[in-house]
Amino acid sequence: MEKLMIAGGRPLRGTVQISGAKNSAIALIPAAILSETAVTLDNLPLLSDVSIYTELLTELGATVERDHDQMVIDPSRLVSKPMPNGNVKKLRASYYLMGALLGRFGEATIGMPGGCNFEPRPIDQHVKGFEALGAQVTNENGALHIKAKQLRGAKIYLDVVSVGATINIMLAASRAKGVTTIENAAKEPEIIDVATLLNSMGAKIKGAGTETIRIEGVDSLHGCRHSIIPDRIQAGTYMIAAAATRGDVIVDSVIPKHLEALTAKLQEMGVHIYEMDESIRVVGQPEYVNVDVKALVYPGYATDLQSPMSSLLTQASGVSVLTDYVYSNRFKHIPELVRMGAKIRVEGRSAIIEGGMLSAAKVKATDLRAGAALVVAGLTVPGGVTEITGVEYIDRGYDHLVANLSNLGAEVWRRDE
Repeated sequence: MEKLMIAGGRPLRGTVQISGAKNSAIALIPAAILSETAVTLDNLPLLSDVSIYTELLTELGATVERDHDQMVIDPSRLVSKPMPNGNVKKLRASYYLMGALLGRFGEATIGMPGGCNFEPRPIDQHVKGFEALGAQVTNENGALHIKAKQLRGAKIYLDVVSVGATINIMLAASRAKGVTTIENAAKEPEIIDVATLLNSMGAKIKGAGTETIRIEGVDSLHGCRHSIIPDRIQAGTYMIAAAATRGDVIVDSVIPKHLEALTAKLQEMGVHIYEMDESIRVVGQPEYVNVDVKALVYPGYATDLQSPMSSLLTQASGVSVLTDYVYSNRFKHIPELVRMGAKIRVEGRSAIIEGGMLSAAKVKATDLRAGAALVVAGLTVPGGVTEITGVEYIDRGYDHLVANLSNLGAEVWRRDE
């Protein structure tokens, strides 16, 4: 078993380079198989989820070549192969293969996906979209069987704002006959990133980033080269860590606009923020005031940054309230923070957090962002070593974590037991 060890109490100082967005990469890789020729993705994050997707595409017959942060996907020999089990169970975003294979071949058999297990995330809106496009969807032995003689454009209204459903419908509709309109669509930057790739491949998509997306289907798509946008969640985590340790960090290679909701909350707490064209400088302060945070769909405060923020709020004076309106039960990290001495209680969708000192402890990451919260918490603790298990979850979203934190002056290392 591998552990992440943190001897905290050191202010983070220096510059950290942000990788390509995980939440874009896991949608862009399956999007590439809609092409008839090779697609090159640059600024690819080196994450375990990306490695799993590489194996999935290889199983389907694609040729995948990786060189550091670049991936070349040649889907010209891709076949429609049922994938009810195996790697699809390890990856939540394997559901994007449904839309991609449906668009390319008119059929897909994909096992129900896995990934972080902080709360069930139904895919009913994905199914609703596929059926509106003319597909028949059945669930047999834990796998979805999706088939259509001919996908046809449709007007689709999502009952709830869903990033996954918006992207999956966009993938399938890009090769459908006629025009598809997605209303109440998610607006996240990663959706714009996927639409940009598809349009570079020859798709006709308008309105990505707004609540209404219009897709005019085309008969075929071709290869292109695309650079993935920076990971706003990774960037936000380093910003929070810099503030929590009272450090001075330049978070480089970012799009500041994507982080406006977080920046506003940090400034409200008393953190000094300086925005530049492609970087943000975070200067921590000795004292922070309590704030209330509400996690919402984009452009609101990101639910993926709710967990790390809960660790920062333990460093503020007074009582803060953190409410998640996206996921009602994303608080599995709270008992672990309590192990470290945090004064937090959960009431429904909200965590009530009273500021105070934390102490080193042995804790466990139960999902990706919970792991990030424990890392932030461990960095704040002077004297003693925080031991974090469940490192495999952290590796799903943060590449070069130990190297990056070490370069910023943290004392952090991995240990096998």
